Amino acid sequence: MWILFALGSAFFAGITSILAKCGMKDINSNVATMLRTGVVLVFSWLMVFVTGAFSGIWEITIKSLLFLILSGIATGISWLCYFKALQMNDVNKVTVIDKCSTIFTMLLAVIFLGEKLSLFTVISMLLLGVGTVLMVCPMPSGKMEKKEQNIRDHDNMEENMLSENETSREQKTDNSMTWIFFALGSAIFAALNVILGKVGIENVDSNLGTAIRTIVVLLIAWQIVEFTGQTRQIKQLSRRNWLFLILSGCATGASWLCYYRALQEGPVSAVVPIDKLSILVTIVFSRLVFHEKLNKKSAIGLGMVVLGTLLILI
Repeated sequence: MWILFALGSAFFAGITSILAKCGMKDINSNVATMLRTGVVLVFSWLMVFVTGAFSGIWEITIKSLLFLILSGIATGISWLCYFKALQMNDVNKVTVIDKCSTIFTMLLAVIFLGEKLSLFTVISMLLLGVGTVLMVCPMPSGKMEKKEQNIRDHDNMEENMLSENETSREQKTDNSMTWIFFALGSAIFAALNVILGKVGIENVDSNLGTAIRTIVVLLIAWQIVEFTGQTRQIKQLSRRNWLFLILSGCATGASWLCYYRALQEGPVSAVVPIDKLSILVTIVFSRLVFHEKLNKKSAIGLGMVVLGTLLILI
């Protein structure tokens, strides 16, 4: 049964990025994160009362509560980093770096949970790493074809094209370093969230654990928005912003509920990689909604990421 919950988590997590990208148009990413978290909070506590899990709140130990709070803090930081990166670059690139949290999670699971790494696991981690690099740092095929055609037809224009490309590449490098920093931060704190959450939900209903963590995430997001003086942007939100942010929050809430239910019943080393297959859902919808395309290099990278994920399950 936990496999079905893990697959459900992957699907809802995959569409979350698409909906959030649509909802963040012309608004600050921190404000968007805060509003989405508010939706997730309502969604998660509604599930707590529907499933009758609220009565278990009095049975939560100090240890579980502490780790749930720490997990919420890690989640909050991860979300803020992720949606900042998502606002700065394509969904495909940001998502694949965020999915590198699988590698960090596996390493942390070995250190703190005593889980062992098999040969397949090590190979899969290498495939995930190399595949991520190929997807994040591709040379667009369209530019390669234009460059080859210019070399054939206009020898003199070749030098100009190269110089222009170098300038453009330098400008992109500056921007890339910024969004990559946020994307990596998202992956690292997402990995911490999994480990802390695994300890925190021991003997705690998964719905209740999710709801408690969400309170912490909302408090973090709200404080950052208040500190940066961005609360006034809430009044400027369009109906489109509200619609997609609410839908994104609902998708996140559904993903969380499925994920932590699967995490409670199944092993971390299996639940996490299944959840990370959400990248396939994200890429499909990013092609349909934003018309983002994968060139050959990116496609190979994606194949390596998926293969690495499947090897972990084996």
